[in-house]
Amino acid sequence: MDASKKKLKGPEIGLHQAKRLCQLDQRRRLEFIAEGLPVLLKSAQCFWQSSQLLRQSHGREAKVLEGFAKEEAAKILILIDSVRCPPKLIASKLSQIVGWFYDHLARLIYAEAVSWKPMHLAQLREYVDRERRGHYLEGRAGEYIMPNWTIYERESRLYVDVEAYQDNALNWSAPGDPYSDLPFLASLTPPALRVAAAMEQVGMFTLKGLKAVSDIWGSLEYRDKEDHHDGSKLTERLLERLHSEGLMLGTTQQDDISALYQDWQIPMYNLDFSLIPVTLEELEAAQERKYWSMVGDPRW
Repeated sequence: MDASKKKLKGPEIGLHQAKRLCQLDQRRRLEFIAEGLPVLLKSAQCFWQSSQLLRQSHGREAKVLEGFAKEEAAKILILIDSVRCPPKLIASKLSQIVGWFYDHLARLIYAEAVSWKPMHLAQLREYVDRERRGHYLEGRAGEYIMPNWTIYERESRLYVDVEAYQDNALNWSAPGDPYSDLPFLASLTPPALRVAAAMEQVGMFTLKGLKAVSDIWGSLEYRDKEDHHDGSKLTERLLERLHSEGLMLGTTQQDDISALYQDWQIPMYNLDFSLIPVTLEELEAAQERKYWSMVGDPRW
């Protein structure tokens, strides 16, 4: 290749350097992650608290900050999944997991997945695959082609942009106030943030705590049919060890324990979070199938 065409590689200085976690041995990696988890949690909590202050007067801005809180909390869940990954897999998985740390879609799916109740990893994979499709059909007969809602909701709330509908007409997309019609809707802490805060309370945000997570969760690879029953056993063993080693904070509440048992999702290191492209031809064919399934196909 012509030297002039080679991509120049700059110094690895500045932000977006989490990829260098792959260069660290396990102990140093766990030490570094333990340093960062409290920082991430504080950032998430500050975004959430600020969103509540703006909720009544600046609904759109409040929702933006709430989204940032969810994504910061999701970073915690992603890093913890890297710790839960069995040692025999981590070398092949860590680079991908670190990529999710920077990927908006992956972070938002992680945040939403806390509320899902799949029977096992195979079903969780189906849920994730559904959420990462680039486009999907909406409407009673699938008459509307919609972009990936997770990304669309995030981007349309953040920015004014130009968008197109199925008729190819261009329109301006302006962020609106999501609370304008529901001013008194109860405001609940995002589940991802609640789980992340519980992790700190039980002592997981320490080197010893992360070592316990690695030792216990790393003993079982989640590949297909592994489920929450397996996870509950591992969570129980983990909490017993954290308690026996004196790692739990004095402020730990039963709600923290319950959050880990009920809302901490099973490991997702063996899933894919990249956007699935869907062609217009595929969508139109799906629309036709859906239409004829409703009215009855005359060919049969």
